[in-house]
Amino acid sequence: MSEATPNTRNSRKSLIGEVTSSSGDKTIKVTYFYKTPHPLYRKEIKRKTVVHAHDAENECGIGDKVEIMETRPLSKLKRWRVTRVIERAPKIGGDAA
Repeated sequence: MSEATPNTRNSRKSLIGEVTSSSGDKTIKVTYFYKTPHPLYRKEIKRKTVVHAHDAENECGIGDKVEIMETRPLSKLKRWRVTRVIERAPKIGGDAA
């Protein structure tokens, strides 16, 4: 049997998106926006895809910009996991003293 180096992974898809919902314990919904040309008129159309992602530490909040990576199926809908939080959403309200 060939010897493989440990801690290596195959190349997997990764996306950068915005957290739109916290839909349960350790689960978030990430919206990924992209543009694609219209098939006939060639005007760019805005599109979005919503994916469920695994957030192991419950560290993401709504509005955060996160990087997610494809992984094995974790549940019925979860096929992605959070690799890092790129930018935190600003807190609304602040200190009311």
